[in-house]
Amino acid sequence: MRIRVSRSSVLIGFAIAVLVATAPSQILAFFRSGDPYLFTHRFFDDLLARFSGPGRLRFLIQPCVAIVLGLRDGKADFRTQSPPFLIALLNSVHSRTALRSAIRSICDLVAVAVILDALCQFLIFRNIHPGAAVLVGPILITAPYAISRTLTSSVIASWSKHQSYVARTEDTHSDCDRRAQD
Repeated sequence: MRIRVSRSSVLIGFAIAVLVATAPSQILAFFRSGDPYLFTHRFFDDLLARFSGPGRLRFLIQPCVAIVLGLRDGKADFRTQSPPFLIALLNSVHSRTALRSAIRSICDLVAVAVILDALCQFLIFRNIHPGAAVLVGPILITAPYAISRTLTSSVIASWSKHQSYVARTEDTHSDCDRRAQD
């Protein structure tokens, strides 16, 4: 029996290992101080500090990669005649398929986002808050991905309808021109 190790499983495993390794110290810190860190004044101050510290480039790169993946998947949605992504998520018939597709597409990106956020926290604050890494990293990619996937599918569909309308109109005009010449 061969064990197959993929890039995705390594990334996800590493992200989980980082979170599991840092969780006990944060749980202990919570019990000592009573400070949950997430959504506190210190959390928002630290969030602003991440924009100016090491790793600030990821605030541009991660959303851009998510948008590219959304464009790719939006084109695939159009080719398979699936409804636009956000509409499919809201529709109970298509929501499970749309969610599975999104998870498959951005799973590696989410793992990298969590790892990068944990690394940036360590570089800037010399401390890692696993809850913040799980929250901040994926937020950077989920919204741009969902919006770009939905818009791509919708824009291509409307452009396709427009092109077919223009083609039908040109065919009608050429038929009229032929009849006028006869």
